[in-house]
Amino acid sequence: MKLASLFTFACAMLLSGCVSRRSTADTAGTARPQRLYTIEDFMDTVRISGSSFSADESSVLVSSDETGIFNAYIINLRSGQRTALTRSTNDTTFAVSFFPKDNRVLFTRDRGGDEKNHLYVRELDGTERDLTPGEKLKAMFVGWTRDDRAFYFQTNERDERFFDVYRMDTDNLQRTLIYQDDTGYQLGDISDDTRWIAFEKPNTTSDSDIYLYQVATKEMKHISPHKDTATYSVASFDHDNRYLYYLTNDGEEFTRVRRYELATGKHEDVEKANWDIDFTYFSHNGKYRVTGINEDARTVIKVYDHATGALVPLPKLPEGEITAVNVSRSENRMTFYLNSDRSPGNLHLYDFRSQEVKKLTDALSKRIDPLDLVDSEVTRFKSFDGLEIPNILYKPHQATPRTKAPALVWVHGGPGGQTRKGYSALIQYLVNHGYVVLGINNRGSSGYGKTFYIADDQKHGREPLWDCVAGKKYVAGLPYVDAGRIGIIGGSYGGYMVLAAQAYQPEVFNVGVDIFGVSNWLRTLESMPPWWESFRKALYQEIGDPQKDREMLRAISPVFHADKIRKPLLVLQGANDPRVLKAESDDIVAAVKKNNVPVEYVVFDDEGHGFTKKKNQLTGYRATLEFLDKYLKGH
Repeated sequence: MKLASLFTFACAMLLSGCVSRRSTADTAGTARPQRLYTIEDFMDTVRISGSSFSADESSVLVSSDETGIFNAYIINLRSGQRTALTRSTNDTTFAVSFFPKDNRVLFTRDRGGDEKNHLYVRELDGTERDLTPGEKLKAMFVGWTRDDRAFYFQTNERDERFFDVYRMDTDNLQRTLIYQDDTGYQLGDISDDTRWIAFEKPNTTSDSDIYLYQVATKEMKHISPHKDTATYSVASFDHDNRYLYYLTNDGEEFTRVRRYELATGKHEDVEKANWDIDFTYFSHNGKYRVTGINEDARTVIKVYDHATGALVPLPKLPEGEITAVNVSRSENRMTFYLNSDRSPGNLHLYDFRSQEVKKLTDALSKRIDPLDLVDSEVTRFKSFDGLEIPNILYKPHQATPRTKAPALVWVHGGPGGQTRKGYSALIQYLVNHGYVVLGINNRGSSGYGKTFYIADDQKHGREPLWDCVAGKKYVAGLPYVDAGRIGIIGGSYGGYMVLAAQAYQPEVFNVGVDIFGVSNWLRTLESMPPWWESFRKALYQEIGDPQKDREMLRAISPVFHADKIRKPLLVLQGANDPRVLKAESDDIVAAVKKNNVPVEYVVFDDEGHGFTKKKNQLTGYRATLEFLDKYLKGH
């Protein structure tokens, strides 16, 4: 799978999935009466994630930003009451897991968005302890051992470039080194009998391999030799320690599930779909296998009885998609999130025995009537060369052929990300205030097969951008869009696309909104965080090598061509961003100002790459709407 997360703006916090439904605007051309909401109304909505069961399965551990910043909470499964476990007011805190045999809790925390997460334990008396102390390191939880006496985690404390694998005992919290990495492998899974560790090794953003490490003999074996471009990624060992399940698109267009027999080395297919299968994993005792399929920009979940292979019926629910399925250790219950375009993800509890489902959260602000929001629609158009481009289209209720609306082409992060169906506070805020939004999945986006996925390699600033230009022409032709008022907006790689559009296609879009975007590929590629070492060569293949391809990278870096920018620009930037340094935005803003072009710049001193704090979202989103109202709607 392409390393879509590397430059992806925190759209995962903004966009999740939902099944397709057409807009509720009157198709006859009459606008639906509607209330307009403030950004404060939208920020009153709560974002919730995670669902680790407690040892007695009476509660679950989640992360919530209800105070304005993420902290760890417990939700009582009987009463639904939510109780705060951490109370950070400065640094984002994400819940990880309950301990399997008591109510201690693991969580992670970084400093101001610098992504140098440490792993912490919250003791039974409420005290917090940093299990991975140090100034420069980054730590990641991996999982619990089968006997629940220890957990695995990774840190790069020995060498900032690589992540070693450790085991930590639950009783005394003492660590043991399991594997020292000096190559740049990415940990996939560890077998229940602790004999095997499966690693991934990226070759390019569209080609990767699986390596199998035998702990006793310290032998590393390459188990995915292939000739043509193909991705191989680890899914999970089974609980009989017989097979390693993995995902690959070798020899086919879409990713499927296969398995490797540890004793014989035999490979065989397990599951296929007409779309990419994004993941598959087992419940604690191996009774169930859960699969997620990326079906036209939404996730479709399938749960299998592993012994029989039969599909397990899932509860009938309101329209939306099920995500983040977590089966309890007893395998009698599971939690999942249900989200839709007009509702953020809400946590639900399902009992396999009684088949009863219970909604545990109500995340959307009580100030907002969901009927005032809109459902998105999957649309497609032909690009400049005839390639079909998929999109997620949001139509405001008030947009009609008689009252035409301004529009925005929304570009996702990546490269290799995907604009998906589902709730987005920023998109719904803009649509609520009368902007049509076309979430474009330009060539190079994930989810539409291998050929589409690799179609942007070393073509950035050209063909993917030309797709956006074609997207502008498509949206301009919609009967309810004002063709003279169309802008472009995006975050991270999408922010780069905004700047590229303004520099290389300066007359196409009326305005641009760049959120945490790259302006200088030379600097971005040379200043990658050291813990991205395993991705370095892959990114060079995708974008360009800053040593070998300097002229090409200079040619596709908007900061060197900013003299051509003539349309108003808004730039949002996190001061602590380790992926796209603040200097990227400083330079482009300074360069555009020399053109006497309106440019507004908002810097967030306590954010990294993307928004994690409500106060900053409120400021950034309000600035976005005010900018658009001034320079696009008022144009």
